[in-house]
Amino acid sequence: MIARKANYPTALILILAFSAPTLCTPGTGPALLQGAPATPQLQLLLAEGSDALQRGDDTAAEKAFRRALTLEPKSIEILNDLAISLVKEGHLTDAIPYYRRALVLKPGDLTTSRNLALAYFKLQNFHQALPLLQALNSRQPGDFQVLDLAGLSLFGLDHYVEAAKYLESASRLRPSDLPTLYMLGQAYLRAANYKGVTDVFGRIMTIDPNSAEAHVMMGTAYDKTFQQSKALDEYQAAERADPNFPGVHSGLGQIYLKRGQLDSAEPEFREELKRFPADAVSNCLLGQIVIGRDGAEEARSLFLTALAANSRYKEALFGLGKAEIKLGNPDKALAPLRKAIRLDPVYFQAHYQLGSALALLGRHDEAKKEREICATIQAKQRAEYAKKLAPQ
Repeated sequence: MIARKANYPTALILILAFSAPTLCTPGTGPALLQGAPATPQLQLLLAEGSDALQRGDDTAAEKAFRRALTLEPKSIEILNDLAISLVKEGHLTDAIPYYRRALVLKPGDLTTSRNLALAYFKLQNFHQALPLLQALNSRQPGDFQVLDLAGLSLFGLDHYVEAAKYLESASRLRPSDLPTLYMLGQAYLRAANYKGVTDVFGRIMTIDPNSAEAHVMMGTAYDKTFQQSKALDEYQAAERADPNFPGVHSGLGQIYLKRGQLDSAEPEFREELKRFPADAVSNCLLGQIVIGRDGAEEARSLFLTALAANSRYKEALFGLGKAEIKLGNPDKALAPLRKAIRLDPVYFQAHYQLGSALALLGRHDEAKKEREICATIQAKQRAEYAKKLAPQ
């Protein structure tokens, strides 16, 4: 079954997150410490940490700031600098408690709030990032990066109308920023604001009519209106413009998949995953292809990767359940299939697979109930479709 919802463009959101600088660093040094003057030992440790950060030795910086923190545990500057060194090492989760400790010491501190918001954003923890970014925006309404990240967080939470408002404000501050315009166009597409899409497309065309952003946006629009030939042309043009642009190969793969051209779709998804291994859509759709030719072990891994990026991806949950059944683990199929049904109660394919798993476990009454639900949903959908086709 083809996953109809493309979710959000995870790869581009992550590129924007990791290309953004660490939002703010307070710097180090005795003059920046609050309270009593720094001792000579503390001054030495702060200098070591600062020098290490400047030369890119983040591990040495972390060690120096950890030692400094034992001497001055209530310094928000040291807490921030230690967290920054951890972020630069790639230890985002470890950095968050230090930012939070700094905010306890000084609630609402701009430096700490911005750094914590970016850490949450990079972890795709949009629920935690958003309120921090919204609070920052209320205090600094003209800050491009805060507006941009707030819009992307709302996009990641599927709040497309609200996302467009922030991204539109960010775009007004930097009219020629193509990634922001592209995400704004994607937000308008998902909100079915086609006037907004047309406007954004015109702005992108003014900046660079041959950009990958322009072609991918048009490809997405054609795909949504079932003009697959035109969509394919646009995605191929996007690939010529920039083969590394997020979503180019995934978009091509989806068009081929909808045409039933699995041999053409598979290599496109694999190309996308070479560049963006965590992309939820490519992992899920590639999983659907390989499971169809008895590649259940690889499919399970692909579905799990998709779910790590988006735990509410119902098609990936369905695929994981199906893979577990094929691998002889019907008991492990129950949880993902039930979650898929909670997300979409009329997901009849998930009801059917859940019935299959229950039957394999000898729970025949429950299995019969799920299959009856599946049949009822299908009958209702067929009747509704026939009613739409009937002459008025």
